[in-house]
Amino acid sequence: MTELPDENSRRFIAVLNKKVGPGRIMNALGHMTAGLAGGSVKPDEMCFLQYQDKNNSIHPTISHFPFIVLKADNSNKIRTVRNECIARRIPFSDFTSTMIIGTSQEQMDATRSTSEEELEYYGIVMFGSTDMLKEFTGKFSLYQ
Repeated sequence: MTELPDENSRRFIAVLNKKVGPGRIMNALGHMTAGLAGGSVKPDEMCFLQYQDKNNSIHPTISHFPFIVLKADNSNKIRTVRNECIARRIPFSDFTSTMIIGTSQEQMDATRSTSEEELEYYGIVMFGSTDMLKEFTGKFSLYQ
């Protein structure tokens, strides 16, 4: 078996807008997580493992690294996190209110016709160095 990296060296962090209802926020979290993992240029860094149970059934593609879910008071707090990710070149995926209407094409059109400062952020998911991520997400509390 290959030696695994220190599981505390990196992590996934989601920051979710506490003002968004549970159904919508779970939908947004699913989309963002799939987008981050699927769009990653270095999926090996995310260290996905294949778990096998006693019956030899495989439970595939579970990340070795922690996935922490935090809550933000509002959209602007998430915007600030997004700006930090951009500035630090941290891989991320975000989700806005324009992404819940109609078809994918209608959602893309709505997003395209809305300025960034007018977007209402539902959440953001990122992956990176634990120390770096904590520098700007440490002030958020756990989503419960």
